[in-house]
Amino acid sequence: MGLLENPINRRPKQEASRRKRPRCVPRTRRCLLKGCEQSYRPRQARQRYCSGQCRKAARAWSRWKAQETYRATTAGKQKRNGQSRRYRERVRKRKPPAVEVVSDAARVITNDFFRCQLRPAWLLPGVRASAAITAATLLLAPLPACRGTRF
Repeated sequence: MGLLENPINRRPKQEASRRKRPRCVPRTRRCLLKGCEQSYRPRQARQRYCSGQCRKAARAWSRWKAQETYRATTAGKQKRNGQSRRYRERVRKRKPPAVEVVSDAARVITNDFFRCQLRPAWLLPGVRASAAITAATLLLAPLPACRGTRF
């Protein structure tokens, strides 16, 4: 092939193809995330969300929805039942918490422990109440004093 026969006519077409078209500005859209629905100007043609946070939230919701749909199937139910069964087995195999070993046996004081050492109630009305003597002193007078106690 040789040179073009008419190079003058060819040149305007080449220049026309190199010419840049004016950039069109996309119209405003609404964010597709439920609850946001904010108006924004997309930077790309297929941009659906106004920000990165909305995009992350939409992706998290999409994962949650897919998981819910899968768990509704028989295979998903079987897998979930298996997970629950393995968890219950792990809980059963755990060691019980170590019980604190008490060197002395615990001492329990019953309600009847002091009853034999208390004064009978019919003696109390005859005793005149004075400011210096309290009811506890009268009732507990016959009890022996232990180490570290006082009247």
